[in-house]
Amino acid sequence: MDATIERIAAYAAGFQFDGLTAKAVHETKRRLIDALGCGLGGYDDAPCRIARKLAARGTCDGGARILGGAQRTLPELAAFANGVMIRYLDGNDTLPGGGGHPSDVIAPMLAVAEAARAGGKALVAAIALAYEVYYAFFRSVCMRDHGMDHVLYTAVASALGAGKLLGLDDRRLAHAVALAVTPNIALHATRRGDLSMWKGVAAGNAARNGVFAALLAAEGMTGPANAIEGSHGLRELVGSFELAALTPAQGEFRVTQSNLKFFLSEYHSQSPITAALQLSRELRAEDIAAITVYTYWFAWHEIGSEPEKWHPTTRESADHSLPFILAAVLIDGAFSDAVFSAARLRDRAVHALADKVAVKEDPELTRRFQVCVPCRLEVRLRNGETRTAEIEYPRGHYQNPMTDAEVESKFTTLARRFLPEERIAPALKVLWSIEQERDAGIVLDVLARS
Repeated sequence: MDATIERIAAYAAGFQFDGLTAKAVHETKRRLIDALGCGLGGYDDAPCRIARKLAARGTCDGGARILGGAQRTLPELAAFANGVMIRYLDGNDTLPGGGGHPSDVIAPMLAVAEAARAGGKALVAAIALAYEVYYAFFRSVCMRDHGMDHVLYTAVASALGAGKLLGLDDRRLAHAVALAVTPNIALHATRRGDLSMWKGVAAGNAARNGVFAALLAAEGMTGPANAIEGSHGLRELVGSFELAALTPAQGEFRVTQSNLKFFLSEYHSQSPITAALQLSRELRAEDIAAITVYTYWFAWHEIGSEPEKWHPTTRESADHSLPFILAAVLIDGAFSDAVFSAARLRDRAVHALADKVAVKEDPELTRRFQVCVPCRLEVRLRNGETRTAEIEYPRGHYQNPMTDAEVESKFTTLARRFLPEERIAPALKVLWSIEQERDAGIVLDVLARS
């Protein structure tokens, strides 16, 4: 095996719950709660129904359950269905700048932990390990710069976390990495133009593929020995890179450095939404003559540059449309993901105000991006007055973290879309103490509707 694969496999083999800091354990549980809330909130959306329908076609007595129900299916299919539900609302955590959503590893870890009858400590450790691997790949190579999607990070991280739960040794963990890297290069076309359902499904598919890679390796399947460093390997495809450092035991684990989303919207809209909410308290939408949002290049490119961003026709495009989002917030004086409903997508008032939005890159904000997530919002009124708001760290950024109470509130709000009210507090109690449970499958128990 090439040196990069061997290094990752050795790291995963030695990764243990006892090496995690108390902060890392707590932050892992916060992200578990946050992700599962997103999954329950998106339960009834069309892509989630499709994913569950396909996953339910397979029954496996020793398998894993689909979130919300009792049927056991193949672990890789449970990872897919649950991963789609967690991701679809675009509310789970993120690494800005093309980094994607590391909590996409949570669904596959739950599926394999349940099938392997692993305990809560093993689940927490597997999630934290997957975050480490995900972050290392993100910091080493930006797939989108090469026309490819970030979900490769999910596939590789899921393979290693799943392999750890399955008890694979160094050699088989290495093959799991090779089997995750080689067949799972995805296109960034997923996130360009008029977005389709696949935008919210791609990560669940990558999670499924990562679990399948680990299961193949567990049965003795081998993968290309030089999938990263060799001829026609990943390095040759994307250019030379060295894998970023992996956190040593008791270090500052990467799970503590992802950013939660206070609003159920694309991450680079979080600061503009916050600014718009501030300004909405001192103006009326009907008095607005023009809106200019100054932002960094990545936000401009992703959610404020394509023509489709001004008049989205799908939920997926709308939550990647900065003009549409800002117009809805300034009209409503509030934010809810209800702005992405079919009715609001047809709202002429929102589209009319979106036409007054200009999105501009500010080189100074581009320079500051990664250190913070800056934006400056300027609203010019019909009477000639101008209102301005600036934001650097939206709520949920690890430098401006949500409190535990806010994480619970977000979970509760979303869980109410699926669970009876009386089930929510007991579910939270279990999730906050998951490392004390002997069977990680209790997570699926407490989140079942009946």
